[in-house]
Amino acid sequence: MRILGPTLGLLALFAVAPWPMALAADGVSVDYIGGTVASLAVKSEGSLKTNSDEFLEFRGKQSDVQVSYTKINLLEYGQKVDRRYAMAFLVSPIFILSKSRQHFLTVGYTDEAGHQQAMIFRVGKGSVRSVLVSLEAKTGLKIQFQDGEARKAGKG
Repeated sequence: MRILGPTLGLLALFAVAPWPMALAADGVSVDYIGGTVASLAVKSEGSLKTNSDEFLEFRGKQSDVQVSYTKINLLEYGQKVDRRYAMAFLVSPIFILSKSRQHFLTVGYTDEAGHQQAMIFRVGKGSVRSVLVSLEAKTGLKIQFQDGEARKAGKG
């Protein structure tokens, strides 16, 4: 019986292991906040895929955009930090000390006509580091951080 416990645990691990890989292939959930791409609706939800060796892909609900890594010339990361004041004090005074952070990625690139384009994405906290590392590796560019806090959050 003692041997069955670890064996079942290993079997359960192998049964679940393919799921994270399948999810990574689907991309990271992001919001397209804005930019110069006319085919994308402002504030649209979608996924950002960095698993291709050739291009970065945003798949929105209404349209998709693919950008060759060789055309990307700007990667910038920043945060917007808001203090939670509204009703927080009524719930607990400790909430006044907490912060809400939103993570933003700007991707600049030249399109097929040679014009400069930009896309701004809001990325979830749990995904931002992996996206930044992937983009640095695929483009050969260094991430530009908007400030020291963004640098600390982006580098870990």
